[in-house]
Amino acid sequence: MDNTYKPRIKDLPEDERPRERLRKYGPENLKDSDLLAIILKSGFKGTTAIQLGEQILVAFEGDLKRMADNKSKQYEKIKGVGEAKAAQIVAAFELGKRLARFHAERDKITSPSDVADLMMSKMRYLQKEIVCVLCLDTKGGVTTKEATVFEGTLNASVFHPREIFRFAIEESANSIVLVHNHPSGDPQPSQEDIRATKQLIEAGNQIGIKVLDHIVIGDGIFVSLKEEGFI
Repeated sequence: MDNTYKPRIKDLPEDERPRERLRKYGPENLKDSDLLAIILKSGFKGTTAIQLGEQILVAFEGDLKRMADNKSKQYEKIKGVGEAKAAQIVAAFELGKRLARFHAERDKITSPSDVADLMMSKMRYLQKEIVCVLCLDTKGGVTTKEATVFEGTLNASVFHPREIFRFAIEESANSIVLVHNHPSGDPQPSQEDIRATKQLIEAGNQIGIKVLDHIVIGDGIFVSLKEEGFI
């Protein structure tokens, strides 16, 4: 029989217990490790949930962006985080993303900021570049959820219009808006971004589906190639 003492959060003074602190001070006043402890509920072999939360933060160098973009298996590599705890963490981040999207989603796209509101929460934390397309009807309404059509560095030589317009034709789109992210957090478009966009505009003109804009998502900021005069 294992008689090793296993510390529990309820053994801590009340002012040091995350759930009690949350009720007393509100979640916005808790440390990241305290919030993780509430999600985790328990620690692992000689550690409290707070200590395990701190270990997770150390593993990700305190970068919540990386944590939000990781899947269960990445968390399971951390000692003390099994399948159940990993699932709890991933689920919590996913709920946060969905709430942000729910708050931002709109039926119509009338400006670049509408696109940024719709896509920012999904794309700002990604560790690699992806290109998405939004298909719009004649009234500017989004015909369906966005489609990811390309992953990797945007390059006109490998970024083919057919992937974009195949989806647009299937959606009976009147026009489209391109969206892609810069993992660096800086949304300033590169020359390849501009070159590839111009290539797509020309292709769209030929088949009758207008490319309205290309939005580059950074970390909480964005650039519209149309507004900036690049296209």
